[in-house]
Amino acid sequence: MSDATEKLRNIMMAGHGGCGKTSLSEVMLFNAGSTSRLGSVDDGNSSLDFDEEEIKRKISLSTAVHHYSWKNHYVNIIDTPGDQNFFSETKTCMPAADGVIAVMDAVSGLEVRTEQAIGFTSEFNLPCALFINKMDRERADFTRAMESTADRISPKTIIIQLPIGVEDGFNGIVDLVSLKAYQYDAAGKATKIDIPADMQDMVDVERESLVENIAEADDALLEKYLEGIALTQEELVGALRKGILKRQFIPVLCGSAKKNIGIDLLATFIVENMPSPIDRGAFQAFKGEEEISLDPDPKKPFAAFVFKTIIDPYAGQLSIFRIVSGKLGKDGTFLNTTKDVKERFTQLLCIEGKDQKTITEAGPGSIVAFTKLKSTSTGDTICDEGNPVTFKCATPLSPIIAFAITAKTKKDEDKLFSSLTKLIEEDPSLTITRNTETKETVLSGRGQVHIEATIGKLKRKFNVEVDYKMPTVPYKETIKKKVRVQGKHKKQSGGHGQYGDCWVQLEPLPRGKGFEFVDAVVGGVIPRQYIPAVEKGIVEAAVRGVLAGFPCVDFRATVDDGSYHAVDSSEMAFKVAGSLAFKKAVLEANPVLLEPIMKLEITTPDDYMGDIMGDLNARRGRVLGMDSAGKMQVIKANVPLSEILMYAADLISMTGSRGEFTMEFSHLDEVPSEMAEKVIAAVKQHQQDAE
Repeated sequence: MSDATEKLRNIMMAGHGGCGKTSLSEVMLFNAGSTSRLGSVDDGNSSLDFDEEEIKRKISLSTAVHHYSWKNHYVNIIDTPGDQNFFSETKTCMPAADGVIAVMDAVSGLEVRTEQAIGFTSEFNLPCALFINKMDRERADFTRAMESTADRISPKTIIIQLPIGVEDGFNGIVDLVSLKAYQYDAAGKATKIDIPADMQDMVDVERESLVENIAEADDALLEKYLEGIALTQEELVGALRKGILKRQFIPVLCGSAKKNIGIDLLATFIVENMPSPIDRGAFQAFKGEEEISLDPDPKKPFAAFVFKTIIDPYAGQLSIFRIVSGKLGKDGTFLNTTKDVKERFTQLLCIEGKDQKTITEAGPGSIVAFTKLKSTSTGDTICDEGNPVTFKCATPLSPIIAFAITAKTKKDEDKLFSSLTKLIEEDPSLTITRNTETKETVLSGRGQVHIEATIGKLKRKFNVEVDYKMPTVPYKETIKKKVRVQGKHKKQSGGHGQYGDCWVQLEPLPRGKGFEFVDAVVGGVIPRQYIPAVEKGIVEAAVRGVLAGFPCVDFRATVDDGSYHAVDSSEMAFKVAGSLAFKKAVLEANPVLLEPIMKLEITTPDDYMGDIMGDLNARRGRVLGMDSAGKMQVIKANVPLSEILMYAADLISMTGSRGEFTMEFSHLDEVPSEMAEKVIAAVKQHQQDAE
């Protein structure tokens, strides 16, 4: 294994929106000399939040990558969004990291996305440390922040640093591992000082707790500790790193990105205690059906996965990937096994925020990029043509809200779908579908802000303007009674007339059975060649039902009698007769409106169960059951789609952002008569307005 790989660190910054991940990353880049000025999110000159929308909203909307050198180590920083609308990227980009720094606000304590990010580290088996930021803020409280993590995250937290001073008086750090204290000046420069006398008792207590927790990570040390033998500093440092890499605990550090306090200690902690690609070990991959392990070895065949795509309409597509094994030169070809296509690259790039730098080679663990690939997108595996393998990529978080979008002009209409497809390559948590029933293009995402930001990108990147609204609920119509009617079309207009006559029996079918047509004509009362025309007339009429113009489903039509004219009968005449019979029969057959019922799975902490159940009842929902998932509860319910079009925002409000849900279509069910009247009236009003 190469020395370069040993000295490489791929670190993700993850946590709740507003906790200071990007500011923290900016300070680390600046301290290391990787950037010449200290970028600021508030001032709009951050090297990591560079998109126009990010500058306007002052939040990260997309993952950014940069790097710096610290103590002869090369560190890639992967800065991820913390807002719920864009949080899916934290999950999909996490496999590219070897370790995670979860960031927490010292005032707010453990917030939902930080908790969720730590949960993802368990899913991907990545070592994690917790950094309590904003220690200089008013109402910042280290002890209270620590208490907020109790029983909410695992593995357990262990404190390795204590703050000196509180709120505006915060000016230093006590390192419990080295038992050294540091005081910082206004420029963020540290000076070693004696541990403050008023902190000595607390330091003694926390140091003892730390030693005990670290010793538990190593059987030999634990035995020594229990026998009362003091552990050497070397043993303590070695066991700390071992425990972090084995995910036996989450070490807790603290500081202030704004005042540049403790950031140098965090940078040192990363290179000394977080894993290299070699520590991370082998990645699981598939060679055909066989599962194999790929080591981070530069001598093995090249294999990598794309975890982020950036689309620029002028510069083209930028594909950011992590090399798992082997190495690359500055140009060449590779096989995309996900798409089964060969691609050629002419440049190998190192990412520096919004900028890129050409490099000549990259080995295992490297995070690098290609431009202008034709077929490769996020989640694809790229590898040596002679050794095809496939990695299983992380699944994006499911969309939770949908809007119908329409282009403002005919010119935009032509570009809309292709432009959206490119944005979905950039952000796989978006989906686009065409609802054939409502004729709407539906864009789904993680929240209304997510959709609005995407619409903003469409305008800026592709000059496509769209309007958006809540999607139309795809109601259906059906019948509840069996009837038999005559459909007769007779018209004389000089020369040949038009004559078609059929008797049709309509009867309801069980829900979900669709449409059946039965030919029960005997004795040739309707010639064989005209029977399909009757069916066609019924099918076409059923597309627009008689109540409110929604498709009619779940019925059987039986044609059993009729008459014809030797000269005037035709396929068209019998098609019209079939249509007339259908419309007449439906009105007599007790027609009703059907609505889509969705199966909802809501994951929530126990505290909010009562509110959620009450809310589901108010939405005409029916609870099917409840399960436990770790410390969370899962409620399963069937709820009408019309009642949950904006459920995402309501669930966030009810649970303080701690509730999540997924939904899928379950079945159609009859709309209560009062509500059906309102739906029908609204449709008719809309039709009048359109006229």
